[in-house]
Amino acid sequence: MSEQPFFSDKYVEETRFGFWFLRSHTWQHHVLRVAINDLRTLFDQEPPKAPVLLDVGCGQGRSFRRLNEVFAPGQLLGTDADPHSLELSQAEARRLGLDVELRGSDCAALQFADASVDILFCHQTFHHLVEQEKALAEFWRVLKPGGYLLFAESTEAYIDTWVIRWLFRHPMHVQKSAEQYLQMLRDQGFAFTPRNVSYPYLWWSRSSDFGLLERTGLRKPPPVGQREETLVNVVARKPLNPEAPAS
Repeated sequence: MSEQPFFSDKYVEETRFGFWFLRSHTWQHHVLRVAINDLRTLFDQEPPKAPVLLDVGCGQGRSFRRLNEVFAPGQLLGTDADPHSLELSQAEARRLGLDVELRGSDCAALQFADASVDILFCHQTFHHLVEQEKALAEFWRVLKPGGYLLFAESTEAYIDTWVIRWLFRHPMHVQKSAEQYLQMLRDQGFAFTPRNVSYPYLWWSRSSDFGLLERTGLRKPPPVGQREETLVNVVARKPLNPEAPAS
């Protein structure tokens, strides 16, 4: 790691099961890979070449391989508030032969310079954060004008279910719907259109039956607009001439 890490208690630590799950093949193949592939389709134009790419809440580094394959970053950065996760991320980067600069920091106080990042990847991290508005302001600060926020989140409809409450730990008072997350991005000043947003309705996000009826062909999933969204993915851009968001 490049410098002394900074840690904060402004996020909710994962359970023992959650920590194990974030290292599993299911997480890497059915969650991370699927999200990164979907986010790539939401760009209006080609992503920046050889970008500086920051993975916030990088956890145990399981995203590094796919991010490198899809975006070919010139510089890959990672940050997490958990020291043990950073150690595992460092080991994962070493195993993959990737040069990843890791820094310990809370998302509400990122240890990166203003306007230094081309692409910021935030996957299933935001719903762990207590100070969400401060974190989003930090994302805005470190992104270059014209830079992209790749935001992939589970909504309150998924987080506030018995199976997720039983297995994982989250700050329930800050959970949001898909539209509330999108409005938060707009309020910060990020620009996107419906073309840049998707609402995956994946089997694992439906805790009532895990999509069993759809997977067996007994029922078709309800279309967008006729269901409570469990996931939202968006590629949002910091404008080239950004204005400070209204307070």
